[in-house]
Amino acid sequence: MDQETIFITILGMGLVTYLPRLLPVWVLSSKKLPAVVVDWLRYVPPAVLAALLFPTLLLKETSLELSIDNLFLVAAIPTFLVAWKTRSLFASVVTGMVLVAAGRLISGF
Repeated sequence: MDQETIFITILGMGLVTYLPRLLPVWVLSSKKLPAVVVDWLRYVPPAVLAALLFPTLLLKETSLELSIDNLFLVAAIPTFLVAWKTRSLFASVVTGMVLVAAGRLISGF
């Protein structure tokens, strides 16, 4: 494959990735959304985060893992509490990282 084809492919992939994010901003920037839509959109980031996190926290291979041996689940519980109480992304990330690191140090993983 020559360099021009590679460059055009990368440029096309960038456009395909960037346009779906840019078009709604262009279209909706001059419009005021109804309050119901704004309220509904507020739930999208937590829903996406939950969809990404829950399989990692609750599943081990193909089975549900709700035991005390599930380090990520055990670390997630106090991390969620810190996130809820402080509303700080930094504090939540640091808490989660410290708890997982401590759990691995203690358990020997």
